[in-house]
This record gives sequence, C-alpha cells and structure tokens, in this order.
Amino acid sequence: QVQLVESGGGLVQAGGSLSLSCAASGGTFSSYSMAWFRQAPGKEREFVAAIRWSDGTTYYADSVKGRFTISRDNAQNTVYLQMNSLKTEDTALYYCAATYRASDLAYAGTYAHWGQGTQVTVSS
Repeated sequence: QVQLVESGGGLVQAGGSLSLSCAASGGTFSSYSMAWFRQAPGKEREFVAAIRWSDGTTYYADSVKGRFTISRDNAQNTVYLQMNSLKTEDTALYYCAATYRASDLAYAGTYAHWGQGTQVTVSS
C-alpha cells in the first residue's frame, strides 16, 4: 500500500518562503502522478499543483502560479512544493496525493492515496 508523509509546514510571515516535502513508500513511486492540495477551515479542498508521472509536466492553480514550484528528487521517492512570496490566503492544511492517472490531475477525486497533511500558517 502506498503511504505518503508530508513535512515542512509551519508558521511564516507574509512574503516569506517554505518548502514542503512528501515522502512516498510502498509502491512504484515513479509510476504515480503526484499533487498538492490544500484546505482551510470552512472551505473546500482545492488544487495547488501537480506533476504528471509520464512526462514530468507540471500544473498549477492560478492562485499560486509564479510563486510555487512542484518538483521531485532524482530518486523519485520524494515530491516537493517550494512556496515563495507567501500570502495570508495560503494558510491551510496542505495534503500530498498520488494517482496512477495522467489526466484530470486538478481534481481531488482522481487521487486514491493521500497523506495526513501538514499545516502552513502565514501571518501578516
């Protein structure tokens, strides 16, 4: 069974940066498309970024384009989300997700495997 464990969340001032990590185990990591979603209290879970397993193509929500970067390491066992120029609106619980699919990657229902989440809080 695929297991995903997020880390790197914390408290940061607006304009600052954080880097999140998602460590994967229990499956053929390179065969999965990976994504980050986030959810704030009282709000729907929303797509943040994804990286497609087949060709490495990346996708970003409009709200984070130019500020966030998704990547995976050389061993393909960890996915990262580099977050720069953070805004208070970025405050949320951030989840890592994995799927064998190569399409509909911005849709939460595409993903069968989820991590436990890591909290990101951006202060004014």
